[in-house]
Amino acid sequence: MSLPDKNIRCPATGFSKTCREIIVEHECPKYIRIRGTDPNSGEAVDRCGCVDSFIPMLLIENSQQQRQTGAAVESFRNEMVKANEASLLLMRSSTPRPPLTFENKQ
Repeated sequence: MSLPDKNIRCPATGFSKTCREIIVEHECPKYIRIRGTDPNSGEAVDRCGCVDSFIPMLLIENSQQQRQTGAAVESFRNEMVKANEASLLLMRSSTPRPPLTFENKQ
């Protein structure tokens, strides 16, 4: 695990301690390791850092996943509409209809 620059101060401590100090003392719950794919470039990511610095990248990934989910739901809906229309046509064609009668009303 790589350590941050010794000049970077932690906003969670009111900038009184450096991030490196807190990490070495094993007191920083925000220092994490991220592995995955960068949503912008598609490159593999394996980095350690403050969770606050990863928020923009994670928000982009979250938005991308939401768009993909929306597209999948819309596609599923369209398939269900087609299946329902086909079922309705099949039911209409197989249901016997009463004969048409004409009554002469005078």
